[in-house]
Amino acid sequence: MERTTCCVVGGGPAGMVLGLLLARAGVEVTVLEKHADFLRDFRGDTVHPTTLDLLEELGLGERFDALPQSRIDRVGFPVDNEGTVLPIGDMRRLAGRVRHPYIAMVPQWDLLDLLADAGVEEPAFTLRMSTEVVGLRRDDAGRVAGVAYRTAAGEQGEIAADLVVACDGRGSAARAGAGLEVIDFPCPMDAWWFRLPRRAEDRTAALTPRIARGRLAVVIPREGYFQIAYIAAKGGDAGLRARGIEAFRADIAELAPDLADRVDALESMDEVKHLDVRLDRLRRWHVDGLLCLGDAAHAMSPIGGVGINLAVQDAVAAATLLAAPLRRRQDGGARVTGDELDGVRRRRLLPTVAVQTLQRLMHRALVRPTLAGRRAGPPKFVARLAERFPAVTIVPAYLIGVGLRPEHAPDFARRAPMPVASAAGQVGADRA
Repeated sequence: MERTTCCVVGGGPAGMVLGLLLARAGVEVTVLEKHADFLRDFRGDTVHPTTLDLLEELGLGERFDALPQSRIDRVGFPVDNEGTVLPIGDMRRLAGRVRHPYIAMVPQWDLLDLLADAGVEEPAFTLRMSTEVVGLRRDDAGRVAGVAYRTAAGEQGEIAADLVVACDGRGSAARAGAGLEVIDFPCPMDAWWFRLPRRAEDRTAALTPRIARGRLAVVIPREGYFQIAYIAAKGGDAGLRARGIEAFRADIAELAPDLADRVDALESMDEVKHLDVRLDRLRRWHVDGLLCLGDAAHAMSPIGGVGINLAVQDAVAAATLLAAPLRRRQDGGARVTGDELDGVRRRRLLPTVAVQTLQRLMHRALVRPTLAGRRAGPPKFVARLAERFPAVTIVPAYLIGVGLRPEHAPDFARRAPMPVASAAGQVGADRA
C-alpha cells in the first residue's frame, strides 16, 4: 500500500497550486493527473490580477512573465467597426491596488508546466501523470482514507492518505464517490469554442462581447489568434452541427463583421468544441477525510472568465488553513477534523456566492434576452453610465480581477524570485 499525507485528485490549477503550497509547508503531497500531459485546448486561460500577484509572492513572477501571453486591460462592447470599444470594466483603474492591472491570457498547459516545475523542486511534492482516480478508499469507520487508481498502462493500485482533496473539475469522480449534495442553478446557454487568425494590425487589448439577436460571441485576443466563445441556447449542439460549417461561418460573420474575412479558416465543425455550461455548488464541501475545491465544489459559468482564479483562491485558502493540521497528523497527531475542513468552505463561501449571483444576474439581464431575440446590445443604462461616468468601470474591473476576498500566499510558501532557467528540463525528467 502506497501512502501520502495529502492526495490531490486532479492536476489543474487548483490541484497544482495546492500541491505546491502544501509541499512548501513540509506536507507530503501527491498530485494525481489522469492525462499524460496538460495539452488540452479551451481550458480556462485567463490569469487575473490576484493570481498574478500570487505568482509573484511564490517567487514565480519572472518565470510566468517569460511565458508567451497576451494581456487584456478592458472588458467592453464594440461601438463601431473600427475597433472602438466602450469599456464596461477597466483594469487599468486598478493600478496602485494590484501589481498587475490586467488579465494575462496564457495557455493553461504553460501555467501548469510552470507550477509542476516549481513543485518538483520541493522534496515533499510528487506529481503522477497518466494516473486516474477510479474510487475512494474507506477505513473501518467509513471515513475516506485514500484513493484507488488506474494508470494509462492498465495498472491498478491504492494510495492511503490522511486527506483527499478533489480538484478534478465539475465532473469530479471523487465528489461523486463521496455522495455530496449539489445545488444546481438553471443555465440558459452553452458555449462553443474555436479559433480564428489574429493579424498584426489587430491591436485590441480588450475582451469584447459581440451581440446579435438570438446569439452572442466573446472575442478574446491571444498570441497569434483570437479565441472565440460562441454562445447560444442550451441543448443546441446537435442542431448547430446539423446546419453545417457554412451556416456557422455566416453566423460568426454577422456577429463580428471585422472577422468576416477570416471565417473560412474554420474548415469543419470538428474545430468547434462544445462546452455544456453548468452553474452549481455543493451544500457541504467535505466529508470526513475528503475536501472539494474549485469546480468540484462550485462549477462556474464562463461569464467573466473567473473560474480558474476562484479555484486558485480556494487552493490558497485550503493550504493556509490546513497546512498545520496536516503537519500535526504527519507527525503522529490527531486527524484533520471536520470543522477544520469546513473552515475552507466558510472562508470561500462569500466570494463564491457573490460571483455566482452576479453570473445569474448576467444570465437574466443579458444572456436570456439576447438568446430570446429581445436584445442586440448591452443594457442601455449600463452603456450610458459607463459613457457618462468612466470612473465607475473600476467596479466590475475589481469584481472580476480581484474579488471580495483575495487570498495571498502564506508566509511558509513565499520565495524570492526564481530564475527562469533554474528548472529547465527538470520536470520532464521527473515525470518520466
